[in-house]
Amino acid sequence: MTTKSISITLAAVAAAVVATVACAGQLKGHPNLQKARTSLNSAYDWINEAQKENEFDLGGHAAKAENLISQAQRELVLAAETANNRN
Repeated sequence: MTTKSISITLAAVAAAVVATVACAGQLKGHPNLQKARTSLNSAYDWINEAQKENEFDLGGHAAKAENLISQAQRELVLAAETANNRN
């Protein structure tokens, strides 16, 4: 792995951790959104495993996928907030 790919991977991991912590409480009472978050977390973990297994950043595509997962996690929080504000 190059220094650049390691930096990108570390940034993506940090973003995922922040997103996971941020949405933990906000998804309470929304079981389907919680299941979606669990699936996104699993997908993120599988991508990380693929990067480790290949000892390669996979052309930057894995890091992009991780970033999109983090974006999807943030959208889940917004969906829960929208549902909460509707009531």
